[in-house]
Amino acid sequence: VGAHFLETVVRRFDEVYNISTESKECDNLIAIVAHLYNFQVVHSVLIFDILKLLVGTFMEKDIELVLFVLRNVGFALRKDDALALKELISEAQRKANDMGTKFKDQTRVRFMLETMLALKNNDMRKIPGYDPEPVEKLRKLQRTLIHSIAGGSDLKLRVSLENILKAEQVGRWWIVGSSWSGAPMISKQDETTAKQSDAQGQFSHKVLELARKQRMNTEVRRNIFCVLMTSEDYLDAFEKLLRMGLKDKQEREIVHVLVDCCLQEKSFNAFYAVLGEKFCSQDRRFQMTFQFCLWDKFKELSNLPSGAFTNLVQLLTRFLQRKCLSLSILKVIEFGELDKPTVRLLRQVLTKLLKETEPEEIASIFGRISGIPKLGMLREGLKLFISHFLLKTSQSHGPTEHATLLQERAQVATKAMETKDAKLKL
Repeated sequence: VGAHFLETVVRRFDEVYNISTESKECDNLIAIVAHLYNFQVVHSVLIFDILKLLVGTFMEKDIELVLFVLRNVGFALRKDDALALKELISEAQRKANDMGTKFKDQTRVRFMLETMLALKNNDMRKIPGYDPEPVEKLRKLQRTLIHSIAGGSDLKLRVSLENILKAEQVGRWWIVGSSWSGAPMISKQDETTAKQSDAQGQFSHKVLELARKQRMNTEVRRNIFCVLMTSEDYLDAFEKLLRMGLKDKQEREIVHVLVDCCLQEKSFNAFYAVLGEKFCSQDRRFQMTFQFCLWDKFKELSNLPSGAFTNLVQLLTRFLQRKCLSLSILKVIEFGELDKPTVRLLRQVLTKLLKETEPEEIASIFGRISGIPKLGMLREGLKLFISHFLLKTSQSHGPTEHATLLQERAQVATKAMETKDAKLKL
């Protein structure tokens, strides 16, 4: 019902908007769409598309409509996608500067820009007539009504303005089980060409060639790789990757590409670790994907070049230090049947972890796996490995002060792993 209602309203808005009229019909239609967003029927993508359309035309009527939308849903848009709102504000400012004194009513333009600035700075006081109370009351009521039915799932229609207006040509993919009728579907070849040209337009030939050399063989992997290579910093990469709107299997590719790129660097690049950390703090599903991805790498240790092996050690240690991942990631290792590459990995990771981490942090990292019955074998395996492979080797090969430091830190780690076990026995 929501999808059909939305399509009818948006199509009507498109018709009325293209006919210059003094009636309030356009305002009312845009109000319906804005409130559909307020009540979680539609995703912010559609609202941003409409705002971009209005800012692109930038007539006096458009300014009025932009103001109306921002006053109603501006703060919700800021919460949903601050970066897209920032880009929209920059575009509006540029348009206003280009237009100069073309408008009779200059105060209206100035007022719109001030409202946008207030939104950008999250300053509600500077927006006259802004009162979120009535909508908030209705949203609370709505939550009580639909909570039991929806079960907390995201039911918003993530559809763009272009998708709705071209529904007759390309089908209504946003309606579950919708059968398609109309002109023949666009051929797969055209679709692929369009996608490729889109990627080629977005990224330089040099970056795309690099992606090909790194065997980024699917469109999703290629785009993720290009974003990683062209981002200003980890936050820029994080925002751009999230805005790609990938789901499930495609979203997991972010982690796989990130780990592959990290391992292929000549020397360890902390950028990948910090970006991975950001994704882990964003959602637990990324932690799980990193865990499975690293488990796959554990199986390939004997085939990894020495540079990739060192980078894997650095990445894993960093994730453990920053608590993105728990030591339980090592539970897949069979301590009774260790081969040389696995011993080398464990020795390097644990030595780095113990030497480069403060005692309190070591206690916290190793304490995370204490008291969990399922991880009993892992705790015993780690204790044995630390005493046999780490301490004995360091005493016979390394300098005395290194051996002493390792001895002290190893005691802290062992004690931390036993803490909750002792409490449980009591």
